[in-house]
Amino acid sequence: MSLDRPYPPDPYSLLPEVPSFTLKSADLDDGQRLPAAFTVDGEGVSPALEWTGFPEGTRSFVVSCFDPDAPTPSGFWHWNLVDVPATTTSLERGAGAADGARLPAGAYQVRNDGGTPGFTPAAPPPGDHEHRYFFAVHALDVPELGVGPDASNAGVAFNVVFHTLARAVLVGTYQR
Repeated sequence: MSLDRPYPPDPYSLLPEVPSFTLKSADLDDGQRLPAAFTVDGEGVSPALEWTGFPEGTRSFVVSCFDPDAPTPSGFWHWNLVDVPATTTSLERGAGAADGARLPAGAYQVRNDGGTPGFTPAAPPPGDHEHRYFFAVHALDVPELGVGPDASNAGVAFNVVFHTLARAVLVGTYQR
């Protein structure tokens, strides 16, 4: 099996257009290689994230990390953090730990595509092309998404589309 294949499009370019806001990280730079700390070859923790400029009327956020370049027809969800209060505008490094101890009150994580709660690090197959990791924050018009911690990642993403006021994206890359 060859791991040479075309890159899928930016997954958010396929959704209805929405305004954007700013997402930054002290741990990674947009469009650059992920530091080892956020990969299977390092600590495997989630990066610190901070967002500003989201619209008035934002009632909650969903924070996610998605790899559209995984060798599956549906990509790979590394993280989905749901019902982040509108008063929260940052997450510290390691907030995506499986135990959820560093999450804002009321927020919860659904299982990533590896089957565990919380953030799972970048781990593209050795020899595969460079993968893109889309860290996204969606500003929502509802205080709770209404899906629950047993929801699938696709279920979260589906419901997010109908409540998104704006979206901020930061992309890291990684290859092994």
